[in-house]
Amino acid sequence: MRALVPLSFVLPVLVGCVVLAFRRWLPRIVTDLICVATAATVAACTGLLAAAAGGGRIVEWMGGFTPHRGYSVGIVLVVDPLGAGVACLAAVLTGCALLYGWRYLSDAGEHYHVLMLLFLAAMVAFACAGDLFTLFVFFELMGAVAYALTGMRIEEPESVQGGLTFGVVNSLGAYLTLMGIGVLYARYGQLGLAQLGAAIGAARPDPVLVAAFCLACCGFLVKAAVVPMHFWLADAHAVAPTPVCVLFSGVMVELGVYAVTRIYWVVFATALPAATIGRALLVFGVLTALLGAVMCVSQRHLKRLLAYSTIAHLGLFLVGVATLDADGLAGTAVYVLGHSGVKAALFLLAGILLNRYRSVDEAYLHGRAGLRSPVGWLYLLAGLALAGVPPFGPGLGKALTEEAAGAGHPWLVWLFVAVSALTGGAVLRSGLRIFAGLGRPPGGGDEETTGRSEESETTGPVRGTPVTMLVATCLLLGGGLVVGTVPGLARACGRAAAATVDTLGYRDEVLHGALRPLAEVPDSYWSVSGVLLGLLSAVLAVGVALLALARLPARLRRMLHPLGPVLVGLHRLHSGHVGDYVAWLFLGTAALAALVAW
Repeated sequence: MRALVPLSFVLPVLVGCVVLAFRRWLPRIVTDLICVATAATVAACTGLLAAAAGGGRIVEWMGGFTPHRGYSVGIVLVVDPLGAGVACLAAVLTGCALLYGWRYLSDAGEHYHVLMLLFLAAMVAFACAGDLFTLFVFFELMGAVAYALTGMRIEEPESVQGGLTFGVVNSLGAYLTLMGIGVLYARYGQLGLAQLGAAIGAARPDPVLVAAFCLACCGFLVKAAVVPMHFWLADAHAVAPTPVCVLFSGVMVELGVYAVTRIYWVVFATALPAATIGRALLVFGVLTALLGAVMCVSQRHLKRLLAYSTIAHLGLFLVGVATLDADGLAGTAVYVLGHSGVKAALFLLAGILLNRYRSVDEAYLHGRAGLRSPVGWLYLLAGLALAGVPPFGPGLGKALTEEAAGAGHPWLVWLFVAVSALTGGAVLRSGLRIFAGLGRPPGGGDEETTGRSEESETTGPVRGTPVTMLVATCLLLGGGLVVGTVPGLARACGRAAAATVDTLGYRDEVLHGALRPLAEVPDSYWSVSGVLLGLLSAVLAVGVALLALARLPARLRRMLHPLGPVLVGLHRLHSGHVGDYVAWLFLGTAALAALVAW
């Protein structure tokens, strides 16, 4: 079983090298088959690892360099249920993205396939890394591949600009993380997560320790698109190929939250007060959720709309993590699984519209698609699922997370309801406009922010929806339904969360091979309040959609008029200028340090 750990991320690299070496002799359909099969194999390997890790973490010291007197010079890979689950999610989404892109992006040749496999390898290795430097190396590999995938269509200036903005902002965040790693290494002479945690122990927090924590987490918060370090995300999604957006929104940004969770619980949990860290994460989570939701409902570019929806839900995930207990983390894990399937399906549906009508502009597509094809019904169903309607996975994750978060702050329950209603309502509004022709098409905007002038991602316009595109979409949407209807998945997330928050157990098992029994985690599933709040969110989402489509009475328009300047100001902040985004990144870093040091 231990051999599967390195194999799960070495295999995609090896297959990518083979595809690149023999690209002249491999027909495109063979390349597609090989890459989809590779992603499926990695999903099977990581799924087996997740099941095996339920009985104890799998620790692999590469080259046999085990610690000597507490020190080690080798690379350590640590697989626990949460990390293996995230890796399996990455493999499943990659497989669906490659299936959707069957005979897709032909002008990119095999480079598209190779980059997707490298991206998968980086994400899997990132989830299994047991020391800070290995975590950073695969974080950088993931970033470099993501930059290339974002700017793949180099003939389009917007694509190059989106990739450059993505690269600059995320690279600066990575440099700050590297500085934090350097501070920790200079002070403790360790890079392993378990070794660092043991070295820090119950030390009294001082400015150096606080600075190291903030710097180490900064790059991962940038990758997670946490406000105010989120500006790059919508620009990248607007220009990235649709299958790449599936990985960005479905798993890459969530990996940023996963890294912060891992670093805190293994390294800093016994030194930094939980109340302080929880408060800091809560502030960032609430701001991210609110701003993402407001920006989402004000978009008409479908990919930007979905990108801001991702930002809003990332804020809710961060609120769940901010509880700093197993219940909140378990709910967040279920929420991530359900959201990934539904949001990935929505991006694929937007891609079908793009390749058929060469536009992702809600106004241009008004009434063009019709409800005769299954695409429209799938889109509306996914919008309801995103709003939290039972029995879909996002609804179950929302119910579990809001219950855990609301135990300490009851008002957070209504934050979850409001954000789910706004983001789901924005999707339903666009779906009713595009497929049912309801309402009047929105006016204003420019080509860059509306998505009116877009190039097809296929060799020519798609008259009918290819079977592979529909199959990939249905698999993802069906996965979102499975998360909410199979009780075993919620229980598995609960056990994974209990293992993650077991700080001393992680250290003992990695350093000494001592297996500690986990604390009992109560089974979590649908509750009456969770079902009712999910239905309330869905009803409110439908109301938001219908309100946006209706002609409002003059009195109501006057009441909403003061919100206009606020929306204009928010849109101006998202200027597209990389210098502005860098300034916000450093402001966010300073704000995190201030909240932790306060």
